[in-house]
Amino acid sequence: MSPVPVRTLVIGEALVDAVTDASGTVTEHVGGSPANVAFGLAALDHPVDLATWIATDERGRRIEAVCRERGVALTPGSQDAPFTTVAHATLDATGAATYVFDIDWRLAPIADLTAYGHVHTGSIAAVLEPGGADVRAALTAARATGATVSYDPNARPSLMGAPADARRLIEEAIASADVVKLSDEDVEWLCPGEPLEDVIATWGTLGPALLVVTLGGAGAVVSVPATGEVESLPAPVVDVVDTVGAGDSFMAGLVSGLLDAGLLGGRAQRESLRAAALADVAPAVRRALRTGALTVERAGAHAPHRADLAETG
Repeated sequence: MSPVPVRTLVIGEALVDAVTDASGTVTEHVGGSPANVAFGLAALDHPVDLATWIATDERGRRIEAVCRERGVALTPGSQDAPFTTVAHATLDATGAATYVFDIDWRLAPIADLTAYGHVHTGSIAAVLEPGGADVRAALTAARATGATVSYDPNARPSLMGAPADARRLIEEAIASADVVKLSDEDVEWLCPGEPLEDVIATWGTLGPALLVVTLGGAGAVVSVPATGEVESLPAPVVDVVDTVGAGDSFMAGLVSGLLDAGLLGGRAQRESLRAAALADVAPAVRRALRTGALTVERAGAHAPHRADLAETG
């Protein structure tokens, strides 16, 4: 008999990205960092629910429809917001995005955390109040039920206030996580002037079993605090169309790889992860690098499928 697939709960914002490209053309599509991770996991054939905060307005109905089409179930209370958040993204000539948000963020009570073997959150969800405190509490509660936890700070300077204040809340979330992924840009904003290796060492003492720092086209730095191993892995060389959703696609690929390896999904999987060496987690990081690369080759937050990964080797 095949094992029952681990169900993942993703907590965080689903929104509409209003993207202005270098020519001034505006297009709208469904996004939000945690929502993109949920879509990415679903595309990689993992059962996933999304606890978010949208309205029943036109944009909210569009998000609901996309979730349904992509196989992501919304948890009860996710559609009780007064309005649906919009992220206004502006692309420069290189395809890099900057964001301005019109946002309201809260978290409806989650009825049964025991239904999930893994919980993921990221971006503003764990930091922006009043919902942030509820998200951080949910991470603690999820760990108590036995679920593994992943977290991507995905810093948004325009929403997170002073870096020192954001860092305090982010480190609280890191302490509840088994897996932490962030970018070198996150590190630069949160920890100005601190060498990357020092930040990795400091955050490794907070409790995560795996830390991954993405470096854009240069790949990623992987740290396993228990063994002290740190290694850089290269990214595939691709032609970049834009970077929208690339970090979220990487995150989905990382969680997917760790779930498939039996290193996320419950108490036993947590113990396996905490006993793992870098060689044990490297295949999941390589999957993440491939999913991220596939995303930047297309416009928008494209979520690769398993068949796409097979085609790229």
